Order: sequence, then C-alpha cells, then structure tokens
Amino acid sequence: MARKLDTADLAILAALYSDPQTSNKAIAEAVGIAPSSCLERTRRLKVDGVIKGFYAQLNLTPLGGHIQAMVAVRLASHDRNTFKDFQSALLNSAEVLQLFHTGGENDVLLHVTVSDAPHLRDFVFDQITSRNDVTHVETSLIYDHKISNQLPHFENS
Repeated sequence: MARKLDTADLAILAALYSDPQTSNKAIAEAVGIAPSSCLERTRRLKVDGVIKGFYAQLNLTPLGGHIQAMVAVRLASHDRNTFKDFQSALLNSAEVLQLFHTGGENDVLLHVTVSDAPHLRDFVFDQITSRNDVTHVETSLIYDHKISNQLPHFENS
C-alpha cells in the first residue's frame, strides 16, 4: 500500500470491522462523506490490500463442531517447502478453521473444530502425528471464543 490512511479511511475500516454488514449509506453518514465517495474509498481499500475480505462468523454447533481446540505443532524442518506442504495438507482438512505460522517454541497453531473427543483424537493421529515432518503436538481445548469488534489502530502506522 503506497498511500497513508486518513481519518475517513480509518472510520470506514472501523465501521466495517465492527459490523461487515453495515450498509455503505450508513457508513458514509457516520463518516460524514457522500455515499459515492465512501464506496470509492472502500473499493480502493480493497484494491490496496487493506481489506482482504469479509467473513461470516458462524455458530459451529449446528454444523457438528461441538468442540474447538488449538493444536500446537513443531515441525522437523523449518524450510519453506516443509511449511508449505504442511499448510496445504492441513488447510484442506474439514476440521481446520485457521492456521497460524508462528515463531517461538511451536511452528504452527491450528484452530480446529470437531464433533467430539474421539474425532479430535483421530484428527490429531491421522492428520498430524502421522506426518514425518511433525516432531511434537500439543492440544488445548477452547472453552469459549470471542472476537473483538474494535479496529486496532496505531498512531505511527
């Protein structure tokens, strides 16, 4: 992104971050700009890569996702191909909601959802520990999961 975000851009982003279903007209009114200007700014934020997409936050229970967990994984090798292969394989698993490439003791954190404890056990055994590139796995159950609707903003950015 070449240009610096101004206060109108930040206000648009804050409104969309808080509620992605907010109408362009309502955002324009809140920001104090014309709807056509708001729409153009939103399009530019998408083109510039500031807005990567819009996502639906779902209740996973009706879909059979009764348990959520974070699975920390250490890989045997830290080369690009090992990570890409692991990432590709796991992101294609129905159980994986999110994959985080991390620094520190573990290389990857997987946010997963499963139907029950045996499903979690089988997923870990069949999809993770069975891989030659995995040296350690640690699973933590998620009791509750909330997402902030407050846009992070740092003055020096």
